[in-house]
Amino acid sequence: MRAAIENRFSEQVGFLVELVKLPSDNPPGDTAQHALRTAELLEKLGFEVEKHPVPEPFVRQYGMVSVTNLIIREKFGYGEGPVIALNAHGDVVPAGEGWTQEPYGATIHDGALYGRGAAVSKGDFATYAFALLALREHAEELDGTVELHLTYDEETGGFVGPKWLLEQELTKPDYAITTGFSYAATTAHNGCLHMEVIFRGKQAHAAMPDTGADALQVATPVLSALYQEKERLRAIQSSQDGIGSPQITVGLISGGVNTNVVPERVSLRIDRRLIPEENGELVEEQLIGLINSAVPQGCGVEVECRRIMIAEPLRELPGAKKLLEALKWPAKEVLGIDLKATGAPLFTDARHYSEAGIPTVLYGAGPRSILEANAHGADEHLQLADLKHATIIIADALKILLR
Repeated sequence: MRAAIENRFSEQVGFLVELVKLPSDNPPGDTAQHALRTAELLEKLGFEVEKHPVPEPFVRQYGMVSVTNLIIREKFGYGEGPVIALNAHGDVVPAGEGWTQEPYGATIHDGALYGRGAAVSKGDFATYAFALLALREHAEELDGTVELHLTYDEETGGFVGPKWLLEQELTKPDYAITTGFSYAATTAHNGCLHMEVIFRGKQAHAAMPDTGADALQVATPVLSALYQEKERLRAIQSSQDGIGSPQITVGLISGGVNTNVVPERVSLRIDRRLIPEENGELVEEQLIGLINSAVPQGCGVEVECRRIMIAEPLRELPGAKKLLEALKWPAKEVLGIDLKATGAPLFTDARHYSEAGIPTVLYGAGPRSILEANAHGADEHLQLADLKHATIIIADALKILLR
């Protein structure tokens, strides 16, 4: 099986090159074209590809333009064994500035493929597809089903990707492996609450400010309270390795109409990262209470707290240990490392599988950290050696799980 992966590796790299060359930025989130091109490439590899377009009103609800999710189902033996889903996402953040390589050029330099999405996570489209091809050629005594779930909305929360596939009952896997990096298996990660706080006051001339109600003046003590909360959260530590502390960031402030006008409207966008020990709705309730307590009484400014999104943390389910054990032996053989379970301070689509009761770990092609891959940054890249190693490890792990 490893020889099969070696023999097709140049083809695998070429497949990834084609995926990176076609932009699939989210925003704006018009990703259906990329999905259709991916389906064409997969069909040329001999796969039967199901295309599942998400209805436009639902897509628009989550700030996107078009989404088509792809499923490949490969049955082994009698198909009575476990159903294992492999999920990666094809939407990417916009390229941004500071690149020394063309963001959509998919250039190869010093053994690495550069381009937006190479590491997060078009690389795992290639990892999972070619691992499945190798497994298909060496399927003796295997029983069960492997599904590829190739989705297109991770950057906006996964609600019309994995969550939609599960809610529509288009899939019912027993286990899930989602995109990750090669040198550790992530079994838990943070969640996230996005909230907008809107302050509505009364516009007035700056020469007579007391005739208005200054929304920014009321927002100021709220900002102070949020930054005090940021300091308080530093003292809290998750028991899960790799997670750290809860975080809060005011990432966007907007308001006012002109220099000489009392601002009647100000809004804050807040990012509150949740550790696995926390519950999103409870944190939201506490944060709203903190904001309201900081608003001066009788200020004449209306304050509205509006939820944008809650992504609950990924919490390890008991069956995740079976996935971890299946990955450990091939990781030792291929990379010479003792693969460990770890946590991550970001949030991913893996949580949707976990929330549905499906044991899930993150594992795929990449370095030891997001920073090493420049993921979401300029010169994002994937070492081709890591792509090959992860493909072998995933194929071997699947063989163990399907015996």
